[in-house]
Amino acid sequence: MFQNRFFAVATLFAALLLLNGCGKKTDHKMSIEKKSIGKTELGEANLYTLTNANGMKVVITDIGGAVTEIWAKDSKGNLANVALGYKDHKTYVKNPNYFGCITGRYANRIADGNFTLEGEKYSLATNNGPNHLHGGDQGFDKHLWEGEAGTGEDSVFVKFTRTSPDGEEGYPGDLNVTVTYTLNNADELRVEYEATTSKPTVINLTNHTYFNLAGEGSETILDHELTLHADKFVATDETNIPTSIDDVEGTPMDFREAHVIGERIEEENEQLKFGLGYDHTWVIRQDSKDEEGLSLAATLVDPESGRVLEIRTDQPGIQFYSGNYLDDTTTGTSGKTYPLRSGLCLETQVFPDSPNHQDEEGWQSCVLLPGQTYRHVTVHKFSAR
Repeated sequence: MFQNRFFAVATLFAALLLLNGCGKKTDHKMSIEKKSIGKTELGEANLYTLTNANGMKVVITDIGGAVTEIWAKDSKGNLANVALGYKDHKTYVKNPNYFGCITGRYANRIADGNFTLEGEKYSLATNNGPNHLHGGDQGFDKHLWEGEAGTGEDSVFVKFTRTSPDGEEGYPGDLNVTVTYTLNNADELRVEYEATTSKPTVINLTNHTYFNLAGEGSETILDHELTLHADKFVATDETNIPTSIDDVEGTPMDFREAHVIGERIEEENEQLKFGLGYDHTWVIRQDSKDEEGLSLAATLVDPESGRVLEIRTDQPGIQFYSGNYLDDTTTGTSGKTYPLRSGLCLETQVFPDSPNHQDEEGWQSCVLLPGQTYRHVTVHKFSAR
């Protein structure tokens, strides 16, 4: 009789544990899954879903190597997608918003679509008013990349490769490019870029993910708090071409301490008028490098959910774009449309129009020569508080 009573009590206790969630298994298996999107005008396309041991997920397509979803936890442990993307994955073939993509050969703008390298003048497409933007009419975002998935000791990754042929979009040299996305168990999404060239060329690669830490489909990022570890920013003219490197002191460009993004965005300021909001590059301070040589560039916080994004990079600049051209006409992953400033970008890179500032003080070279290897590392660390 004692044994029967003991068994009944033990069974009841176990049931109570399960009801209270105490006995619930929360571990996830680290994995990577490849799934076909189907045929597109570029060819057969795929999605790669990277999942770590904490349940964080990153979904990436081989169309433009674009990040389509990032599932991160809030302060209560709830997962939500914090990256903007298209409901129809085949829209990535055109990608008018550059959602999540590998951006190149040259991310950001080149004045008048022209530059001179080693005495030779090159002319590129002018696809952004009078200027060249994000690699031209058919930039890296509008090509199908070759994907290869793999697993590390505490991470999963997908490696994308393609060769941009000599003369593509007006750029010189065959450019062999590798971009590797790695998700580890520290909830870090690491992006590594490598490239080699057959001729002297210019290069500036980045990732163009739009973030909303409140969750994709939320209406605004104006309530997010942003810190940019930068004392200077690249001032521009009315076409967003650099004119000078200026101090942030005393301007709405000063994010050295955390500011709510919407706090000063409507101020009467020439730079905010030119960018229709924030659409500038900040010069990252180099006083906080880790053992890998990466500097802390930005910290983004959504106070409501508690989600935090920290970005470290080896690049000299970070472009903060506050979603000024989102206009409620794009249907997102969740089926909701994206209104003005419902997502923001934090793109690590060299400065805009660097090909035309090669010999100027404070500008890092964007020139890649045969025999050299272009390298760029950026780490996105997700957490909650």
